[in-house]
Amino acid sequence: MVHIDLKQVARLARLHLTEAEMKLLEPQLGQILSFVESLKEVKVEGVEPTSHPLSLSNVFREDQPHVKAVEPERIQAFIKNSPASRGSFFEVPKIIEDKS
Repeated sequence: MVHIDLKQVARLARLHLTEAEMKLLEPQLGQILSFVESLKEVKVEGVEPTSHPLSLSNVFREDQPHVKAVEPERIQAFIKNSPASRGSFFEVPKIIEDKS
């Protein structure tokens, strides 16, 4: 079985695990890594790499530009419910400071 320092992995992943969780997960993680290691023994000569189990060719549709116009009444309803607006735009606080 592969040994792994679960405290180090948890720290790197920024996980806050209790001692009980560590005791439960450490052997499971070791088993998972042992299984993955055993996959190296699988013979794959002559097997073509695939990203999909079915053979597909050009599954893309033709690009058709379209613009769906938003009714002015809907825009005004959104603007009416916003805390601040300017014309038909939402007004938000500036969050980037000028450092010149």
